Amino acid sequence: MDVIAAAPFAAAAASDYQQKYGQQKLLAVKGSNLLPKNYHQVLVFTFAMNEIYKNTHLLPNITLSYIFARNTFNEMGTCYETMDLLFIRRGNPLNYICGKAQRLMAIIGGLNTHNSKHMPHILNIYKMPQLSYASFDPALSDKTQFPSVYQMIPNERSQYAGIVQLLQHFGWTWIGLIVSDDDIGEMLLRTLISWLHHNNICIAFKQFIPTPTKFTDEIYHLNEKLQMTSYILSSTETNVILVHGDSRSMEGLRMVLLVHENDKMKPLEKIWIITAQWVFAAVSNKDLFTPKSFNGTLSFIIHTNEVTGYKEFLESLHPNKSKLYMILYFWTTVFACSFPINNLYDPNTGNCTGEEKLRSLSETVFEMGMSGQSYSIYNAVYAVAHALHAMISSRSKQKAMGDGGTWNIPKAHPWQLHSFLKHVRFNNTAGEEIFFDENGELATGYDIINTVTFPNKTNHRVRVGWIDPHTPEGKKVIINGSAVVWNHKFNQSVPKSICVESCYPGHSKIVRQGKQICCYDCVQCSEGMISNLTDADHCNKCPEDQHPNKNHNHCIPKAIIYLSYSEPLGIILTSFALSISLVTVVVMWIFIQHRNTPIVKANNWTITCTLFISILLCFLCSFLFIGMPGKVTCLFRQSVFGIIFSLVVACVLAKTITVVLAFMATKPGNKMRKWLGKRLAVSIIILCTLIQTSICAVWLATSPPFPEFDMHSQFSEIIAQCNEGSDFMFYIVLSYMGLLAIISFTVAFFARKLPDTFNEAKLITFSMLVFCTVWLSFVPTYLSTKGKYMVAVEIFSILASSAGLLGCIFLPKLYIIVLRPEMNTRDQLVRKKITDH
Repeated sequence: MDVIAAAPFAAAAASDYQQKYGQQKLLAVKGSNLLPKNYHQVLVFTFAMNEIYKNTHLLPNITLSYIFARNTFNEMGTCYETMDLLFIRRGNPLNYICGKAQRLMAIIGGLNTHNSKHMPHILNIYKMPQLSYASFDPALSDKTQFPSVYQMIPNERSQYAGIVQLLQHFGWTWIGLIVSDDDIGEMLLRTLISWLHHNNICIAFKQFIPTPTKFTDEIYHLNEKLQMTSYILSSTETNVILVHGDSRSMEGLRMVLLVHENDKMKPLEKIWIITAQWVFAAVSNKDLFTPKSFNGTLSFIIHTNEVTGYKEFLESLHPNKSKLYMILYFWTTVFACSFPINNLYDPNTGNCTGEEKLRSLSETVFEMGMSGQSYSIYNAVYAVAHALHAMISSRSKQKAMGDGGTWNIPKAHPWQLHSFLKHVRFNNTAGEEIFFDENGELATGYDIINTVTFPNKTNHRVRVGWIDPHTPEGKKVIINGSAVVWNHKFNQSVPKSICVESCYPGHSKIVRQGKQICCYDCVQCSEGMISNLTDADHCNKCPEDQHPNKNHNHCIPKAIIYLSYSEPLGIILTSFALSISLVTVVVMWIFIQHRNTPIVKANNWTITCTLFISILLCFLCSFLFIGMPGKVTCLFRQSVFGIIFSLVVACVLAKTITVVLAFMATKPGNKMRKWLGKRLAVSIIILCTLIQTSICAVWLATSPPFPEFDMHSQFSEIIAQCNEGSDFMFYIVLSYMGLLAIISFTVAFFARKLPDTFNEAKLITFSMLVFCTVWLSFVPTYLSTKGKYMVAVEIFSILASSAGLLGCIFLPKLYIIVLRPEMNTRDQLVRKKITDH
C-alpha cells in the first residue's frame, strides 16, 4: 500500500482471551480519506479502546485488538477492501479463514453512500454486524434488505424536520438549493423538497455541484458546471442557501467560494445552511477556508458531547512515541513539516520535532473536541464492547447453571452478536444513554451550530439549537435565535429571504398566476374580515360581537346601540312626549273646569274623559320604547300600545256614532232616540277594546316578544332590540287598529255635513284623516329602518297620531272655551241649529 495516498479506512477490534483462552476476535471499523478532520476517526477509536482496556468492569481479562484499512470511493474498491477485511488480510482464499487465532466479529464503517450501500450486501452473506457511523442513506433502515446494519447516527428524517422548522423560525420562504450531482443529491430532491413545498417554502434555484475529478476529459465539463454555479450564486437575490452533500462532493462548491473570495475579492456572503453530511469548516489547509463567505453559517451536525479525557489524550500525542496508524503522515500534513528518517518529506519545510501541539492548529484544520462522526465511532466501539460483554456473561451463566453446554471461542460466529447488539443499552462516559430503536438506529438527534469566523481564518462554533428525538412531535426542534451571530453583511439583524415583501396584517396573500406559492400579491381584507398575522394565507371573520378596525388587522368590540334617553334623538322624543302629555293634562283640566258649559255638555262627557285619558296614555306609552330593551318592556310595549290606541280609536268611533244618532233622533218619528245614551257608547268602546285585548293575549301566549341582540344588521354596532316573536301577530294588531280607524273615518266622513254648532263630525273626520295618514306612512318607513331608528319611527308615529287626535278634536273647542266664551252658550247652539235648518 502506498502510504502517501493511503487513508484510514477501517479499524478492527477483537476480543482476546489471552489469559484464559489464548484466542482472539476482531472488530473492524471503516474510515475515510486522510483529511485532518478524518484522522479523528483513528484517534477516537484508539481513545475508546484505551478506555476499555482500563475498565475493569467491561470485558475483564480481555484485550481488544484492531486493524485499519483504506477508504475507497468506488464500488470495486469497496468490495475488495470488504472482502479483504472479512478474511483478516492474511492472503486467505475467499470463504476460508486459515489462521484460527483471530475471528472478525463486527465492522464499524461506512463513511459515504458508496461504502454503506455496497458493504452490507457482502457482509449480509456472512451475517457480519456493521455499525455505520456517517452514512445517511435511508435504505439502510430497511431491515429486510440490510438486517446486519446498525446506524450510529440519527434518522435523516429528523434532520429534514429540523431544516423546515429552522426556515420557519426565521421566516425564510425563498431559498436556494445546492446538492451534489450524485445519488445523495437525487435522494434529497425526492424527499426534502416535498417537505419544503408542504410547508410553503419555495426553491429560488436548485443547482447540482459536480464532484472534482482527475480525469482530463471531464475537467472541461466540470469547469463549465462550476462557472454556471458561480454565476447563479453571484446573481441570485435570495439570502439563504441550503447545501446538501458529503465532503468529497462539496469540494466543487468550496472551489467556487475560494475564487470569489480570494481572486475576485467578492465573497458570496449568504446564510449557508449546511446539512450534517458535509463538515464545511474542516480543510487540509486553513488557506482553503473562506471566512467571509461562511461567517454566520448554520450547520447541522450529528449530536456530540464532551467526553472527559479526550482533549488530554490529543494533547499527549507524540509522533515518535505513538504507534497509531499513519500518525507520521498526519503530523506532516497538519504541521507542514518532514520526517526524513521515515522518508516523509514536505517541500520547503523543516523537520518535525514531535513537540508540536495539536491545540495550536486552527479549528478549520483540526478541532480538539469530538465531531459528530467521532462521537458516533466512540459510541459504536462501546456498543460492540457491551454486546461482547453481554454475550460472554450470558454464556458464563449457562455454564455455571450446569446445563452441560460449553462455549468454544473459536467456533463463535458474528451472527451470534446480533441479539446482544439489538438489545444493548448503556450510559457512555458523557452520561448519555445509548441504545438502538426497532430500526437499528441510534436514538439520538442533531445539533444546530452557528459558525462565527475571523479574518485570521479561525472560527468559533456555538450550539444554537438541537433536535431531540425523545420529545413529542412538533417540539423536537429547539432553536435559540437570539444566540445566532449573523454575517456582518446583515448588520446583526435577522436576514430576510422571501420572494416578495411580506403582506402586512390587514392583508392576505394571492398567489400570482403561474408562479410559486411564495411569490404572491397582497390584497386588503374585505369588509368584515381581518388578518393579524404577517403573510396571512387568508382573512378571518371577527367574532359576532366584534368588528374590524380601519386597518383590518384587529377586531374591536361592537358598540351596543339602542334609543337611549341620553342621546339627542332620545332627548327630543322624550321632551316632546312630556310636553304634549303636559298639554293634554292642561286641556283635560280646562275641560273639567268647564264641564257644565254647553260646548262640553253637547258631547258625551264620559266619552270625552275616556278619550282624554287614553290619549294621555298614548303619549306616556312611548316611554316603553325608549331605553335598553328588557324582558318586561319587550313583552308589553306593543300590546300596551295596541290596546291603548284601539281604546282611543274606539272612543272616536263611539263619539262619531253618537253624533250621527243624535242628528237622526231629531227627526220626527225616528226610532233612533232609544239608542241614544251612555250605554251604546260604552258598549262600543268596551267591545272594540276587548277584541284588541284578546288578540294581544293570544300573541303573548303563543309567541311573546323578547329582547335580543342583532349582531349582523350593522357592521360596527350591536342593535339591542325587541324581537316581536311573531311578526304576523304584530301586523294583526296594527291591522285591527287600522280597521277601527277606517271605520271611524268613514262614518265621520259621511256625517261631516250634518248640521252641528261646533262641527263635531268634521273635526272627527279631519282627526281620523291625520291618524290614518300617519300610520299608513308608518308601515313602509318602519320596514325600511333598523335599530334605534325603527323604534324612533314608531314613537314618532305614536306621538304624531295622538297629537293629531288631540289637536283636531279638542283644540277648536278649547279655542271657544278660552278665547270665545260668548259662543259657549245654549242660545248660540240653538241659533246655529235653527240657522242650519
